[in-house]
Amino acid sequence: MILNILLLVVSLAMILYGASWLTDGGSAVAKRFGMSEMVIGLTIVAFGTSAPELVISLVSALKGSAGLAIGNVVGSNIANVLLIVGVVALVRPIRIEQSVLTREIPFVVLASVALLAAGNKGSLDGGENIVTRVDGIMLLLFFMVFLRYTFSQATKVPDSASEEKGISESKETEETGKKEIPLWRALLMIGGGLAALIWGGDIFVDNASRLAFSIGISEAVVGLTIVAVGTSLPELATSVVAAIKGHSGIAVGNVIGSCLFNILFVLGASAVITPLPLGGIGNLDMLMMTGAALMFWIFGWKIGDREITRIEGGVMTLCYIAYIVALLN
Repeated sequence: MILNILLLVVSLAMILYGASWLTDGGSAVAKRFGMSEMVIGLTIVAFGTSAPELVISLVSALKGSAGLAIGNVVGSNIANVLLIVGVVALVRPIRIEQSVLTREIPFVVLASVALLAAGNKGSLDGGENIVTRVDGIMLLLFFMVFLRYTFSQATKVPDSASEEKGISESKETEETGKKEIPLWRALLMIGGGLAALIWGGDIFVDNASRLAFSIGISEAVVGLTIVAVGTSLPELATSVVAAIKGHSGIAVGNVIGSCLFNILFVLGASAVITPLPLGGIGNLDMLMMTGAALMFWIFGWKIGDREITRIEGGVMTLCYIAYIVALLN
C-alpha cells in the first residue's frame, strides 16, 4: 500500500510537469500558425489529455468490463465540467467567447443528451439499457462533423486579423523580453507533455484502482470516481496551468474538446467494438453529466458577462463533491 501511495505522488508530479509543457508548446504553435488558442485547446490539447480515457475505455470494452468503459466516460465528463471548470474558476475567473457559448458548449449539451437517449432506449420496450454498435457509429459520425466544423473555423482567420495579431504579439514579445519558442521545440514540448500526462495518468489510475478494489468498491463506482478523476487529471492540470498563465482559450477549449472526444469518439469506438450494457451506470449519473453541461452553459451566459466567476466555480465544485459523496454512500 505504501508503494501505491508513493507511485500516486510520482504520477501527480509527472502530470503537473506534462501540463506545463503541453500548455506552453500548444500556445507557441497557435501563435506560429495564427490559430486561436481555443482551436488548439479543442483539438491537440483535448485529444492528447483524453488519451487515458480512450485507452482505458477501449481496453475495458475488449475485456467485457462495460461498467468501467461507460463509467469512465460519464464520470470523466462530470469531472471535466464540474471539477475542472469549478477549480479553474476558483483560481481565476474564466472569460468565455460568445462564439463558444453559441456553438461549442451546445455541442457538449447535445452530445450528453444523445448518450442519455441512447442509454435509455431499452426502457421504452422493457429491454436492457445498452449502447449498441449502431449508437456507436452514430456517435462517431457526429464526431466527424465536430472535427470538420472545428478545423473549418481554424481556417477562417482573416489575413488582416492575422497580421494585426502578429504585430501585437511581436510587440508584446519585445516588451516582455521573452524569446519566441522555435517550432521544433514547441512540438517537442507538446509530445513530451502528452507523454508525461498519459504515463502519469496511467500510473495514477492503476494504483488508485488497486487501492479501491482492495476495499471492495464496485466496478461501476470505480469507473465513475477514481478512474474518472484519475483520467481527468491531465485535463485538470492542463486547464489550471493554462488559466494561471493567462491562456483561457486553451483552458476552456481543453474541457469542451475533452468532453466531446470522450462521448463521441471514445464511447463511440468502444460501442462499435462491442455493445455496452449500462449495468451499474444509472440515469442519475447520465443526468448529472447532462446537467453539468447545462450549468456550464447557463453560468457562461449569466447577465451577458460571459464569465464563470469564483462563486460559480465554487458552486460547481461543491456539486461535484456532493455527487461523489452520494455515489459512495
